[in-house]
Amino acid sequence: MATRRTATPLQPLIDKVESFEAIDEPAKALSWKVSKILGPRALKDALSGTAIGHALHPMLTDVVIGAFLSSTALDVIGGDDSQVASERLIALGIAAYPPTALTGLSDWADGSVGNPAVRRVGMVHAAANSAALALYTASLLARRRGKHGKGAALGFLGAGALGVAGYLGGHLTFVSGVGVDQTVFDSGPSDWTEAASAADLPEGEPVRVVVEDTPVFLLRSAERTFALHDRCNHRGCSLVGRGEVSGGEIECLCHGSRFALEDGSLLQGPATQPQPAFETRERNGKVELRALHS
Repeated sequence: MATRRTATPLQPLIDKVESFEAIDEPAKALSWKVSKILGPRALKDALSGTAIGHALHPMLTDVVIGAFLSSTALDVIGGDDSQVASERLIALGIAAYPPTALTGLSDWADGSVGNPAVRRVGMVHAAANSAALALYTASLLARRRGKHGKGAALGFLGAGALGVAGYLGGHLTFVSGVGVDQTVFDSGPSDWTEAASAADLPEGEPVRVVVEDTPVFLLRSAERTFALHDRCNHRGCSLVGRGEVSGGEIECLCHGSRFALEDGSLLQGPATQPQPAFETRERNGKVELRALHS
């Protein structure tokens, strides 16, 4: 008998946020504006983490959360001698907040397209983070005016807001898959496997096939057949449905990532990883493929 998974105690909170339709219109407008401003271009690649090989936002959140919560921890265990250190930690968290928020906004704008749940959870996540920033800023001002008790109390409230924001951020990443390589658990066949009949591949026209449950982009060009994972690793858009081939590369029109047809090399973000590619060969009128780096 199959075991039925029970909802977590916080699942009702997620359900309410994901069904919060009232914020859809401003969220859509913000997402569209962010996407228009950022690119695809060098700034977008930098915010996405293209140069480092994975999303940049999680790295920066560690600085903000670590600084703010360390300040609150010192309020509990540090005593009077730690007040200067607490102030400096809050100042560090405030300084690190803008780039952290900007990278998160960039990731959210990509992930929210066509996904109302991500759009809504992301907006509430941002609101909770903004509340934490406001509370810790007020805490710093109170401390500098000599009101250390009030500053500590505001810091505790800020820590609570950070907790809510962190929970929602974890849901966006680990449940909704924002910022996660969309092909990481779907590498395709490691041994030569039939993909299609050669006669079914018209010259210069991409075709989508499924090989061992893996969607594959096939393109015959100048007596050569190119094969890539059809699901863009950035946000999962189909390269056959939303891709544009030019020369030896393909651009995913969802967000502008570009990959080499030859081996899936990443030519432009916001994707952070090469697109999985496949070797191809033709035998007995059939096109066979296997993972390029198997």
